[in-house]
Amino acid sequence: MRSLPLRRPTLLLGSSGQIGFELMRLLRGSTDVVSPARAEIDLTRPDSVRHAVRRVQPAVIVNAAGYTAVDRAESERDLCFQVNAEAPGVLAEEARACGAILVHYSTDYVFDGAKPVPYVETDLPGPLNIYGESKLAGERAVQGAGGAHLVLRTSWVYGPRGTNFPRTILRLARERSELRVVADQTGTPTSSRTIAAATVDILYKLFEHGDAMDSAAEWSGIYHVAGSGLATWYDVAQAVLAADPRANEQRCERVLPIPTTEFPTPARRPRYSVLDCTKARSRFGLTFDDWRFELASVISELA
Repeated sequence: MRSLPLRRPTLLLGSSGQIGFELMRLLRGSTDVVSPARAEIDLTRPDSVRHAVRRVQPAVIVNAAGYTAVDRAESERDLCFQVNAEAPGVLAEEARACGAILVHYSTDYVFDGAKPVPYVETDLPGPLNIYGESKLAGERAVQGAGGAHLVLRTSWVYGPRGTNFPRTILRLARERSELRVVADQTGTPTSSRTIAAATVDILYKLFEHGDAMDSAAEWSGIYHVAGSGLATWYDVAQAVLAADPRANEQRCERVLPIPTTEFPTPARRPRYSVLDCTKARSRFGLTFDDWRFELASVISELA
């Protein structure tokens, strides 16, 4: 395994989450990783966040923590903004103060879905829900701090851990004879492994020729990191069931496509939120597999 040539530790927040778990798996052994438990850092308290950074004095901060309950955020706006907007701003200020790079994750939900082709980083945001508003505010707080940063927007995240759409479909297929799945929202499923691997590849590329801070002004910014291709939730559900190695245990006999209007939720979702990852590919030489390939790999493990 390659080693990151860092003189100081990497501070990883959110190592118990979908992306954070995969990051810990990849970073362990290649660099000194400090990952405080939830009891050790309270993202709703700026002083707790500042103390964590100042105690570690990291070279890199990776913020994989966040408030991700999209629908519940509609009734918990203050908490959502504390975690997704205010805490990243504090992290960015502390990163700048100690000369660290901040890696922060954002979402396709910063867009309103009105564009008919994949979104690029410079497209005008227009979130439709509180969660998207909080993530956009977090992006702006990170950028506004003026330090070295990578804001990685991703979409429709899933993985072997945590609560996510593929896991839910597998469970429901064993409980119900019919599934009704939204077929008029389009995005790109992205595995937590893809996101973690892209993050680590970027860090290696930044440090392989010396101190990345020397060229921070050139590479700092927002990048889209997502799987290739596009799909509706209906497409994903069908792919999940087809890839299930224990399909004989499924009770589901049919999957029916439905419009969003037949599945109302507290938070509005964009109808189209596919991300164009050209910038990340060209800047860092990243490659992203078709979403079906990675999904099949994860489903085999889940099942």
